[in-house]
Amino acid sequence: MSVSALSLTRFAGSLSGFLQVASVFCLLLLLVKAVQVYLHRKWLLKALQQFPSPPFHWFFGHEFKGDQELQEIVSCIENFPSAFPRWFWGSKAYLTVYDPDYMKVILGRSDPKANGAYRLLAPWIGYGLLLLNGQSWFQHRKMLTPAFHYDILKTYVKNMADSIRLMLDKWERLAGQDSSIEIFQHISLMTLDTVMKCAFSHKGSVQVDGNYKTYLQAIGDLNNLVHSRVRNMFHQNDTIYKLSSNGRLSNQACQLAHDHTDGVIKMRKDQLQDEGELENIKKKRRLDFLDILLFARMENEDSMSDKDLRAEVDTFMIEGHDTTASGVSWIFYALATHPE
Repeated sequence: MSVSALSLTRFAGSLSGFLQVASVFCLLLLLVKAVQVYLHRKWLLKALQQFPSPPFHWFFGHEFKGDQELQEIVSCIENFPSAFPRWFWGSKAYLTVYDPDYMKVILGRSDPKANGAYRLLAPWIGYGLLLLNGQSWFQHRKMLTPAFHYDILKTYVKNMADSIRLMLDKWERLAGQDSSIEIFQHISLMTLDTVMKCAFSHKGSVQVDGNYKTYLQAIGDLNNLVHSRVRNMFHQNDTIYKLSSNGRLSNQACQLAHDHTDGVIKMRKDQLQDEGELENIKKKRRLDFLDILLFARMENEDSMSDKDLRAEVDTFMIEGHDTTASGVSWIFYALATHPE
């Protein structure tokens, strides 16, 4: 009995010692991290001292309210020339640039892309041209450049006009109902329709099919979720984010987006199984975006994995339709607010 009691005492003592060591180790890690954050913040303050900004909290940074964020950004643009830094949590900052001369200098450089917010897009669009760096980016860019040649873009004009005409016909019918129209969804469908026809050899019309609402909803959800994650300090950690409700919603939306992309790729692969279609494509002087990727994969499987292929399609699908839809919508807004 005494031996057993002695063993328990020793075990309790060793456990207590282990916990003390672990506590000291954790405190040291926290101290090191705090010093790193402090030094990084000090470096950022010095680097951005030439760019004034609105007052911000030392820890939370700029606390722009969601429903007033656009108005607050416009106010900053009016008050601070060329650029202003936006601070997040006091140790992370993004320089918002809106001066053409500044942008010319920045876009003319070939610096590696910052990891920052870009990495939050990786589960959604993968590592395509937008996220790739270095030699991989150069190889993919060289391979895909022919898809944007002037001669092939000219052949897309009719497809673009057809998609726009469908949208305008729909607007004409809706205009007779004497109610307001949320144009972004219509423009988004039109740009997706155009991209599907021009870049992915899609037959038919996305605007007529009515089978793409789930995909567009997933894209809208992912836009909002990424926007929200950028502003949440705790959601920067991938593990914590995956366990959160937003992380689970993001995973579901990503799966819907990937299912759509996989369907587009599979449909074109099936079409190319037809020898007649394959011969017609080979006779083309220039291939479209998806055909370039598929032929590169056929000729050399090591040049591009299935994951790489889907990442490029996901990237172009989003940049081609969602970004364009936002740009066109803002143009309409600018024209409406400045009719002169």
